[in-house]
Amino acid sequence: MKQQDRDEQEFAFIKEKIKNKPINKRRILLRLGYNLLCAVIFGAAACFVFVLLKPYMEEWLYPESESKISIPKDDLPQEEGDDKEEEGQEHEEDPDVQENPADVVQREPETKPEEPPTVVVEELELEDYQDLQNKLYDIGKQANKSVVTVTGVTSNKDWFDTPYENENSSSGIIIGNNGQELLILTEKKIIANAQEINITFIDGTEVSASLKKYDGNTGIAVIGVPLTEIPRTTMEKTGTAVLGNSYMLTQGTAVIAVGSPLGTNYSILCGTITSSQNRVSTIDTNYTVFTTDMVGSAGGSGVLLNLKGEIVGLVLQDFSNQNDRNTITALSVSELKQIIEDLSNNRSVPYIGLRLSTVTDQIAQEFGIPGGVYIKSVELDSPAMRAGLQEADVITAINGEEITTVEQYFQKIYEKQPEDTVSITIKRQNGNEHVDLECTAIVGILQ
Repeated sequence: MKQQDRDEQEFAFIKEKIKNKPINKRRILLRLGYNLLCAVIFGAAACFVFVLLKPYMEEWLYPESESKISIPKDDLPQEEGDDKEEEGQEHEEDPDVQENPADVVQREPETKPEEPPTVVVEELELEDYQDLQNKLYDIGKQANKSVVTVTGVTSNKDWFDTPYENENSSSGIIIGNNGQELLILTEKKIIANAQEINITFIDGTEVSASLKKYDGNTGIAVIGVPLTEIPRTTMEKTGTAVLGNSYMLTQGTAVIAVGSPLGTNYSILCGTITSSQNRVSTIDTNYTVFTTDMVGSAGGSGVLLNLKGEIVGLVLQDFSNQNDRNTITALSVSELKQIIEDLSNNRSVPYIGLRLSTVTDQIAQEFGIPGGVYIKSVELDSPAMRAGLQEADVITAINGEEITTVEQYFQKIYEKQPEDTVSITIKRQNGNEHVDLECTAIVGILQ
């Protein structure tokens, strides 16, 4: 017998077979459930701590959090008739009240009014005129701190498939700071379809910007520049424009145009308002257009300033007379303040798609049209057209509330959000009479 076989026989008694321990499924399930319970408890505690500490962490990490932009609104000036009526009521005496004779005796005698002081008029010299011009231009130079150059860069290819870049430039106005971005007001057509938007400040610093919101009706847009991208020295040299009250403008009011009214940025023009009563019919509302005696570029842009350096008009040459594009015209900034504020806060402008005019009492009597808001035209493929509104319809109510002017109509529509449903009550001519109809429109956004 071989030695190997003898060794196996000798130690055969200590050989054993190892069997695997049976799996305790109940214990595994209990352990798994315990782990899941601990995970849930830990997650809930972590969420609670995160929610509790989030405001403090945001304040620590982002000391200047984004805030809403608020622009004070202007009240419409009172009509002269209203002032006279109030003045008359204030001084009107009650005919039923009799004067006490004792009061008449005790009345102090009327004193003779003092003669006005003599005003000495000094003859102005040419140097005085130059000093006045310098003061006007100083206002413009100060306002230029809030002016920037907006450049939209568009990439294309020519016939030979060679790529090239096209740049469009115009002026922009710094209108606010929300803690995260510097907000700039400009025209949408400059940055339409642009792959890149660049901002050049008054000191030559160039940074990138992004489009926030725009109004497809007026064409104004708000773009944002991250504050982290702007050097501190540049911020110290710039300023924020102040929006003034354009309801106070009348014929002969002195104004200053800054921006690029001549096509070149940071140019300054001085002139006067020649007309303040013109109204232009736009989609869903009407605006006041100021004309001036200043000659500018047909493609000029910028703003009008009053003598306080406040913005009172937006130079938008698209709203000027087609036969006189070289005369600077501007839209009333007081009528645009709400839109500028909402665009700065990322709110879209509601859109129905109507061009309107108010039916006055005189028009109603002369043409036999019901009182309300007359529809002059309906925009193609607009919410108004899809709702069935037609030219020559007269709007009398919005969501059951009476409407008599274009301003009331715009106010009711502007309160809505895109995709909201609006019930519009109209009167439509049917033969010799007008019948009442109700149309339902879904509020959209004008692109």
